[in-house]
Amino acid sequence: MFIRRLFENPMDASMYLLVVVFSICVHEYMHARAALWQGDSTAADHGHLTLNPLKQMGFFSLTMLLIIGLAFGSVPVNPSRMKHKYSNAIVSFAGPFANLILFFIFGLLTALAIIKENQNASNMFAVGTQLNFVLFCFNMIPIPPLDGFGIVSTFFPQLRNSSSELVNGLTFFLFMILLFSFNVIFTIARIVSNDFIIFSINKLAPFFS
Repeated sequence: MFIRRLFENPMDASMYLLVVVFSICVHEYMHARAALWQGDSTAADHGHLTLNPLKQMGFFSLTMLLIIGLAFGSVPVNPSRMKHKYSNAIVSFAGPFANLILFFIFGLLTALAIIKENQNASNMFAVGTQLNFVLFCFNMIPIPPLDGFGIVSTFFPQLRNSSSELVNGLTFFLFMILLFSFNVIFTIARIVSNDFIIFSINKLAPFFS
């Protein structure tokens, strides 16, 4: 349980919590912002143009984060109010895209912290680098209610019209595969993150020598 880690190593656990909450809130904020750009003010009307974790994640999600270390967020959208048929795909992709941008930002910050020999900062930023790559990959999986399904179903609308039994069965099957391959996602994220950080150090180090 994550709550045990919170008591055993409060510094590392606090850094993890801070990065998770910030990354999820940015993810959900970008959904809300993209929806507004595409003509749907539903999320904005419900106050989701904010980084407030109580609004973007809610009490239950924050409690889950403290207990088991996992959390989620959500914003309401109404595709029927959007500008064109591809708007929903844009809104769906906005969240994972935000995590991809955060992956690069945290990676660069990790490299700078390592160059400056700031271990606490480099540890926190490294967590942000890996976590945001995981969030990007996870949310791009094309199964409901993940963002990947919103993207794919925009181009293949028959998926939304399929029987609920078929969709539920496929979702369960894919989630089972995901459950057994979750460690693979984290392993890939760690490798990609480390490679990007090393690449960034090599590129930035000459400017700080």
